[in-house]
Amino acid sequence: MSRAPSLSPLPQPAADASGVIELRGVWTRYRETLIHRALDFTARQGEVISLIGGSGSGKTTLLRVILGLTAPAQGEVRLFGESLHHASLAQRQALRRRLGMLFQQGALFSALSVYDNIAFPLRELGFLDEGWIRENVRLKLNMVGLDFGQAALTPAELSGGMIKRVALARALAIEPELLLLDEPTAGLDPPRSRSFVRLIRELQEMLRLTVVLVTHDVETIRGLESSVAVLAEQRVLRQGSIAEITAWDHPATREFFLSAPNP
Repeated sequence: MSRAPSLSPLPQPAADASGVIELRGVWTRYRETLIHRALDFTARQGEVISLIGGSGSGKTTLLRVILGLTAPAQGEVRLFGESLHHASLAQRQALRRRLGMLFQQGALFSALSVYDNIAFPLRELGFLDEGWIRENVRLKLNMVGLDFGQAALTPAELSGGMIKRVALARALAIEPELLLLDEPTAGLDPPRSRSFVRLIRELQEMLRLTVVLVTHDVETIRGLESSVAVLAEQRVLRQGSIAEITAWDHPATREFFLSAPNP
């Protein structure tokens, strides 16, 4: 896939060399339940990292912390070298414009068309010309393998695979540097799952994205050629290549990879 031309009128500052995401000593609680304890995690520019762990290990909560939707009880969260929770409102909004999120099951607005779903984050910026937005929507649909003629459809008229692609187009609408994915292949049959993983990989390489995803699917990890971060015991226990993680004999990884076919 060749690199598509950018329509973005917003110059993006370069990511800090020390890391796109840096979490240090993060503790997260839901009421009396401790989710993360002294958690450290780093994602550097251009990396693809899969977060794995058992049910309730705090994978999705970790994405929410990175997004700024959940504030840690203590610890530091830095995006692109800047503190997320000690920044002003304007600074936080500027940081969030540098990341996109693909929610599990797509989370499209059911009352809006495909076009308006993708245009939504662009219109939220408040100063973009509608003609520019139209061309950006056209470009993003093309990037995810959809035709502009499908822009008038509603989410109810889309297949599961199309919903994922539209949600990905929306996540890429503001041309982020960091892409967060929550179970991106959940609900897809194997052929559509493999196709969607190839699409994510092609876009990651083309746009030079940093990607962090939550997944339970070993084939997704292999298809993305991602490194792996293991969440267990309320923190990231280990991070490395899939070969390094599968060679690590620990209950958190043993069951996860037990039924996976050999690469």
